[in-house]
Amino acid sequence: MIKKALVTCLALFPAVVFAHAPDVAIAGGGFMKGFLHPILGYDHLIAMVAVGLWGAFLGDRALWLLPIVFPSIMAVGAAVGILGVTLPLVEFIIALSGVVLGALIVLKFRAPLAIAMVLVGVFALFHGYAHGLEMPAEMSVLTYGAGFVVGTGLLHMIGIGLGFLTMLPRGELMIRGCGGVISLVGLTYLVG
Repeated sequence: MIKKALVTCLALFPAVVFAHAPDVAIAGGGFMKGFLHPILGYDHLIAMVAVGLWGAFLGDRALWLLPIVFPSIMAVGAAVGILGVTLPLVEFIIALSGVVLGALIVLKFRAPLAIAMVLVGVFALFHGYAHGLEMPAEMSVLTYGAGFVVGTGLLHMIGIGLGFLTMLPRGELMIRGCGGVISLVGLTYLVG
């Protein structure tokens, strides 16, 4: 069963791993570039799916609060990056977010809501910072920002949707397997 869960999770991710969105001309300008950044950046993708998945796993208010906290704080982090303020250990924290969030899912860790929000918020700050720092100078802050917030929301919804697998027989094992894949992918960024 764990093997099936791992295969399912791996099938959700593209075959080619990008640390960040590829630097190509994308139709739609700033919005599309911002939208695709979290989706094509594997390190961002796993963390954002994990936030939705962990929120679904925690249930109750966490189901909708974590996916609201993340993009809200991410926008603050983006502003910090756009302003050129330097944050330490950005790539390390981004990679760590996948490892930690995946491990919390694997371990079925039920953090109190306030702690879950703070943890997700810290990770969101660094993810947003990377988005803001990597925003092309010729892009509109508003359209690029709207794009990455919408892309992030979509990834959170995918995580929440996966979270509903717990209603299936052995669904919890599949979710924990997805958490394991997320953690392992994060670990490859952490040690790479």
